[in-house]
Amino acid sequence: MKKLKSALILLLAVAFMATKADAQISVSFNIGVAPPVMPVYVQPACPTDGYLWVPGYWGYGDDGYYWVPGYWSAPPMVGYLWTPGYYGYSGGFYGWHGGYWGSHIGFYGGVNYGFGYGGSGYGGGNWVGGRFRYNTAVTNVNTTVIHNTYIDRTVINNTTVNNRTSFNGGPGGIQARPTAQEQVAMNEHHIAPTSEQTQHQNFAAHDRTALASVNHGRPATAAVARPMTSAPHATAMNRPATNTANMSHTAGTNHTAVTNRTTPVNHTTAPGNHVQPQANHTQQVHRSQPVHPAQPHTAPHPAAPREGGGGGERHPR
Repeated sequence: MKKLKSALILLLAVAFMATKADAQISVSFNIGVAPPVMPVYVQPACPTDGYLWVPGYWGYGDDGYYWVPGYWSAPPMVGYLWTPGYYGYSGGFYGWHGGYWGSHIGFYGGVNYGFGYGGSGYGGGNWVGGRFRYNTAVTNVNTTVIHNTYIDRTVINNTTVNNRTSFNGGPGGIQARPTAQEQVAMNEHHIAPTSEQTQHQNFAAHDRTALASVNHGRPATAAVARPMTSAPHATAMNRPATNTANMSHTAGTNHTAVTNRTTPVNHTTAPGNHVQPQANHTQQVHRSQPVHPAQPHTAPHPAAPREGGGGGERHPR
């Protein structure tokens, strides 16, 4: 029965992609059933200078939706940013548009993921002179260890938002459309999720406690400092919070898979392989500008941002 269900999902995905004019990657489907709302949780402190936040999201498999915890990840290239994936509604189906790395933030459905991803653009930081600067107004960084920080509270949405919808379009969905800037970013060169990201998602897909049918939309492990490689662990830092807010998603094409790194990264997993393969990827064996992360640290920021508490409206320049 599961094989038949998987085959039907694949056929529907192909049909859905054929109707999409923007040629974004769309794969995972669930007929007539929308993904759960986004949980609210606390962001772990950034473990290493140069790592970027990848927000958590709902994956989909044979047993339904499951939560993929948010985590900090090393970008595949200096100057690249993460555009989250999102679910889009079309013809009665919810299709997944996979996330990607790129030099600019693309469209992620208007979904508010929090921590700088407020629905459009990214307000959690920016690249300056080959180093990433963190906006501590919306990201959890220990400033006694990481000094390349700034504070920009203009990216915080102070309006109380009770809508935590996790998909774009359709009944009850977010009615957002790509801006001109996001359209340009969607057509730029992209790099697919790294192997660490793929392993992280695979691990979440095999964790029964991550299933929405088990946790009822409140995953015990909502976020981790680094990609998961062993049994998930829930702590006071990554348990979902009780208040509500809204969050955000992304997708694209022309991705390049990075198969080798010239500089090792202290990552062992990360999300990807999201119930569906990425498309139009070309392999890049070496990167010309490797990332050089500093020594990791785990000391938490005294006031850890809570997901959904504020998101950037635009990517800082």
